[in-house]
Amino acid sequence: MTKTQSTQDPKPLVWGNKWTEEKLDVFQKYVKAYLTLMDKQKKMWGWKTLYFDGFAGSGDRGQNDVGTEGTTNQLLFDFGIEEVEINVYKGSAERVLGLEKEFDYYYFIDSDEDSLKKLKERLNSFNLDYRHNFRSGDANYYIKELATALRKDTNLKALALLDPFGMQINWESIELLRDTSTDIWILVPSGVIINRLLDRKGELKNINKLCSFFGMTEDDIRKEFYDEVVTDTLFGEIVGTAKKRTPIRKIADLYIKRLGNIWEYVTPEPLIMKNTKNVEIFHFVFASKVKIGLKIAKQIIERVNP
Repeated sequence: MTKTQSTQDPKPLVWGNKWTEEKLDVFQKYVKAYLTLMDKQKKMWGWKTLYFDGFAGSGDRGQNDVGTEGTTNQLLFDFGIEEVEINVYKGSAERVLGLEKEFDYYYFIDSDEDSLKKLKERLNSFNLDYRHNFRSGDANYYIKELATALRKDTNLKALALLDPFGMQINWESIELLRDTSTDIWILVPSGVIINRLLDRKGELKNINKLCSFFGMTEDDIRKEFYDEVVTDTLFGEIVGTAKKRTPIRKIADLYIKRLGNIWEYVTPEPLIMKNTKNVEIFHFVFASKVKIGLKIAKQIIERVNP
């Protein structure tokens, strides 16, 4: 047996654990409250409701939803993410469709057409009809379509779930939802990806990705996450760069602040998700145009956060 061989098979990617369940529980509780409130408003004002899931996946909790290729493999290769940290599965669709109250329209988006087909098959028991739309492609494109539809029809109100594996959502797309009737939950890969792109030396080899995600310039990003350090040596002063302390939480706080420029009400304390080493790796953030939405989201999150 060579040194590169092992007596055990490689550990498979396992999707779904305690904090994924908590994330889905939080989201499901909010959706239930949202539909209850909107049901009253719909009768009074004639509003229509739309559910938008930008990363619907196959809805499968098992390894087949991930495999060893595609998005997951690319993340592992590009960002060096440990397998144990990629532990999210897409179970939101079944939870939303299983609620007593319904949206008027549903849009399930995913970049992988095969995963979308699997999802549709899994959801067939919910009596799918013209209201249930499945679209394959880039979530950024469909966010633009959503924003356009909401501006054309002011009676249309949307609840969007953006639950990507990584940094697929561009800030440019988020900004398109400004001044639309959209409540949004978005998963920020603060510790699992973004913190790793903000390397200690400040080389920022993936600066374009960071700029696109935050909608900020390189200079502004450096000011947020790095300090200038001057060291005295025998050859004089050397000016260097040092990464600021608690960067993961700074990432979450910065994204929340950025969302606050678009939505009036944003959760100051998001749902915090940690890995087995008790390190924060994701933050689940909520934003809305209405105060009652924030109140409900905060109450739900507070019951879960430590």
